Amino acid sequence: MLSAYLEIIRMRFLMMLAYRVNYYSGILIYALNIGSYYFVYKAIYGDQTVIGGLTLGQMTTYVAISWMGRAFYFNNLDREIATEIRDGSVAVQLIRPYNYVYVKMMQGLGEGIFRLVLFTTPGMIFIWLLLPIDLPTDPGLWAVYLVMLFFSFLINTQLNIITGLFAFFLENNEGLMRMKRVAVDLFSGLIIPISFFPGWSKTVMEWLPFQAITYLPSAVFTGKITGSEVFGKLGIQALWFFILIIPMYVLWSRSRTRLFVQGG
Repeated sequence: MLSAYLEIIRMRFLMMLAYRVNYYSGILIYALNIGSYYFVYKAIYGDQTVIGGLTLGQMTTYVAISWMGRAFYFNNLDREIATEIRDGSVAVQLIRPYNYVYVKMMQGLGEGIFRLVLFTTPGMIFIWLLLPIDLPTDPGLWAVYLVMLFFSFLINTQLNIITGLFAFFLENNEGLMRMKRVAVDLFSGLIIPISFFPGWSKTVMEWLPFQAITYLPSAVFTGKITGSEVFGKLGIQALWFFILIIPMYVLWSRSRTRLFVQGG
């Protein structure tokens, strides 16, 4: 069974490879996006040295690593699942000798590996040549960051699968998918670091899973979070991963009894 899931990862990687030109242009788009954020934050900082616990150099690195990290963990599994539910093709998946949810996670991982190799890595090098980014020299920090980035992928994928499975109950969950995407980008710290938010809202967001997707790994990478606190934040990611297994399992268990095909 493990070999079957590995094959799914490989097939997804090869499928993404067929459209690699889109990702080369995506590097340029992400670079323009990161560059615009850099000049905006440079204007915001002005003569100030530190805002929200981040220097301008750290902020530049935070923006770059956050957006490039997004290129790895981002996927459209929620939309894929919703489409398969609406057109009834999910019924074929249900009779196959594997777990549908596991298959989707493996497909997302195959896509993520492709993005990491052909988007995130060359994109980060490209941005590093253009902007004053401070990359850490400690191999241990890189290792911790990569582990946290993998948890970012897992948590984001779980949220996508949960959102996609709601199509069993809502028939059309387009609004829910859009709301989820906005919530992830905003509350994860991708657009604005969580440390920039007012005290009460920061406290609320610390009780949500979104910070585990972008803010925590990026804050560790930039040096805002150091020492033993790093492993505490890694523990928060692991905790959210196990917590989100519960609603995902419950939804999938109940969804299999509600399948009907719209439009024949």
